[in-house]
Amino acid sequence: MSDALRGAILRGEFLPGERLVEAQLMTRFAASRFNVRAALQDLSAEGLVETQRNRGAQVRKVSLDEAVEITEVRMVVEGLIAARAAERIDTERASELDEIALLMRRAVESGEYRRYSDLNQRLHALIREIAGHRTADRIVGTLRGQLVRHQFVLSLLPGRPQQSLPQHERIITAIRDGDPKVAEEAMRDHIASVIEALRSIDQLGGPA
Repeated sequence: MSDALRGAILRGEFLPGERLVEAQLMTRFAASRFNVRAALQDLSAEGLVETQRNRGAQVRKVSLDEAVEITEVRMVVEGLIAARAAERIDTERASELDEIALLMRRAVESGEYRRYSDLNQRLHALIREIAGHRTADRIVGTLRGQLVRHQFVLSLLPGRPQQSLPQHERIITAIRDGDPKVAEEAMRDHIASVIEALRSIDQLGGPA
């Protein structure tokens, strides 16, 4: 039940601030009240859901200030993951990275920015898989979940894919070369640029 509700929130099927009514969730997910409440507690612990007195549970809103703080933590943890991936890379996984890099470049060149955003998610997931660092993977999964709405807005920023593509290519090259130091540095530089982009949304009057 927790996985199903988490997936629905991350896909944007429930919006920030939207109430999560137990009876409706029971019907939608064919779950018992006990399982629904347990799922809400799990997602509350992850920061995806918040429970307010007399109002029940709702999808938690994340302000831009908090989104920046969360991304600063991501920068450190994902840098560690990239370094670990560079230490563990093999020929098969290097080929997978090459394929994603090629598809990302084609997506940018053809203006398929939604596809580029999907490939971006796939790349970061593959790097976490290569790294095999379960604790860091769990932390990043929680942090990224809280940022789903802001990540969607970022993906639509004019010029963002063209800016991030060479950053992703640098990360991929460093991991393929088996260079943990450069891989970590490249990942941290990439996520630092995400923080700059988030701040630019704030200046443009983006979502609070």
